[in-house]
Amino acid sequence: MASIKITVDRLQPGLHIRLPVKWNEHPFLFNSFKIKDQEQIRLIKHLGIQHVFLNPGQSDTQPLPPVTNTNPVDEQENEVESDINNEADKLWQEKQNRIEKLSAYRRRVISCEKEFERSLARMRAVMNKIRSRPMDAVDEAAQLVDDIVDKLLSDDSVTLHLMNGKSEFEDIYFHSLNVSVIAMMIGRAKGYPAETIKEIAFASLFHDIGKIRIPTAIVRKQTPLTEPERNYLKMHTKYGLEISQNIKEFPDSARRVIEQHHELLDGSGYPQGLKGDEIDELAQVIAVANAFDNLCHPNVPSEQKIPYVALSHLYKNCKHIYNNENLNILVKFMGVFPPGTVVQLSNDMVGLVISVNANSLLYPNVLIYDPSVPRTQAPIIDLADKDIKIVNAILPHKLPDKVREYLNPRSRISYFFDSEE
Repeated sequence: MASIKITVDRLQPGLHIRLPVKWNEHPFLFNSFKIKDQEQIRLIKHLGIQHVFLNPGQSDTQPLPPVTNTNPVDEQENEVESDINNEADKLWQEKQNRIEKLSAYRRRVISCEKEFERSLARMRAVMNKIRSRPMDAVDEAAQLVDDIVDKLLSDDSVTLHLMNGKSEFEDIYFHSLNVSVIAMMIGRAKGYPAETIKEIAFASLFHDIGKIRIPTAIVRKQTPLTEPERNYLKMHTKYGLEISQNIKEFPDSARRVIEQHHELLDGSGYPQGLKGDEIDELAQVIAVANAFDNLCHPNVPSEQKIPYVALSHLYKNCKHIYNNENLNILVKFMGVFPPGTVVQLSNDMVGLVISVNANSLLYPNVLIYDPSVPRTQAPIIDLADKDIKIVNAILPHKLPDKVREYLNPRSRISYFFDSEE
């Protein structure tokens, strides 16, 4: 329903309004909000605002009738000016505290993105050495795993962030690191000890190593594969096992994952058609993480699913082929609306989920579209702190151009985590 322009003398608690001024010109946390009390109305008038935009669909009541009395003096409006100023000062302070908290959050995200880029560079170095200096590659991968897992387990408060991946082409590095991060989060939620999580991380980094023997034209083909091409691609599990068997120090647990990460509980997977508990436990964890990332990043662009749809697809359609505990954990820590999902909020705002906190799984952090604020200063709201809820997910291509450019939903969804310092 379209908004309606009304004068401020028609305001009353329960109306959902949008202020016609810039975000930094008023002390409220948002330009759009539901009026809670008379104090907010007095403050709006005190700011010199003459009219607001009413959102009838989000309002609990009707605006007051238009005032016919032209007398501008109202005894209520002659209240002690200092009371209103005190309330304004209090709100400005709250807003400033929020801005400082937001700045600290952005610093954490920047630090996390730098760590992600470093891990990606180290992953790239490992893959470049796997043929010429395999022992060095294994040692470097083990060190990378140690560093990442120590960070993951260093604090109970772990935040899963959406990353700004700068490259669209280094598929094996992005995919392997993504699968590793997601699989580690599952392992952590299952209460695995540090050494087991390190085994998961190492195996994830190498699970697709056999693809280096598959022609690039097949691995990166952006149209559906032919039957012979599909069969060739499936050989990556066999080739990966052969490569790992030629490296003396390669862990057995990673070899099993390389061979079995495409096995499915009902026996319809490959290469051996294993069923249920015949499939290695760690391979079952990594299979779920691998399936989720593959749905988000298929080779055929038209088949790509946004994270929310990918998660829903797995949960609704794949319980018979993936370990249900692992699947439930994935849904739980991704918070139903995973980072990277564009969402409609209950206050009619649109935003992008950018992180999920382990302590508030149902209430992620959302970057809000607000054209009155530069994107670099866009409000980020922690839904755990507010009475705002996510109403539904929005497909990025259905967004108006200006909203899509502002929120910048990624074509490649990459995740990394940090813990509270």
